[in-house]
Amino acid sequence: MSDVIPVPDQPADRGADDADLRAGTVDLLGAIAYGALTAFERLAQDGAGAPTLADKVTLATMAGRQVDHLERVRDRLAELGADLMGAMEPFHRAFDDFHAHTRPKDWLEGLMWVYVGSGFADDFYAEVAVHVDPETRALVDEVLSDAGHDDFVVEHVRAGIEADPRVAGRLALWGRRLAGEALSQAQRVAVDRVGLTRLLMGAEGVDVVAVNKSLSRLVEKHAARLRRLGLQP
Repeated sequence: MSDVIPVPDQPADRGADDADLRAGTVDLLGAIAYGALTAFERLAQDGAGAPTLADKVTLATMAGRQVDHLERVRDRLAELGADLMGAMEPFHRAFDDFHAHTRPKDWLEGLMWVYVGSGFADDFYAEVAVHVDPETRALVDEVLSDAGHDDFVVEHVRAGIEADPRVAGRLALWGRRLAGEALSQAQRVAVDRVGLTRLLMGAEGVDVVAVNKSLSRLVEKHAARLRRLGLQP
């Protein structure tokens, strides 16, 4: 049996495909917007517990960048005739559950929450964004760009491990837990939102091989993050 199940390309289906593409694009932007909002909240909380004034300023700057991302996504949604609040609403439960199951216990775990957990979600969005229109894809690429946050986290987590090597094991387990929860919620969202599922599957049909490759890339990028932190060989 072929791995690709084609979707009939009939005139009646083309309208449905276009509707699914728009719905998926709105869902993708809604998820990214709510992700930016939750990242802002996490960075603000991390800033409150930061050990130095310089760290507080850095995290405040990063939090402010998330607000900019939120506003830019809102503007793109408006161009598509969609409302920001309505676009974000379907993702409240998944994000809030992720928060509830992954509450950091300290400064280092808080830094990893954004780097590993939020990073995994961003990689998922980037995979989905391959199939959206060029203007939306360019916006997604820009919004998901690192802008220095990764280096900041890596420097501080590695310094924390160097100061107390005993924390390495705990942080490695924390990283795996974050990725597991993020993958679980991403799968849940993809199943619940038909348009988003169609984007992930691809416009030409249900390409199982492509989807499996996407999931493999997510796992590989997660492993690369842990390696940068010194938490995985």
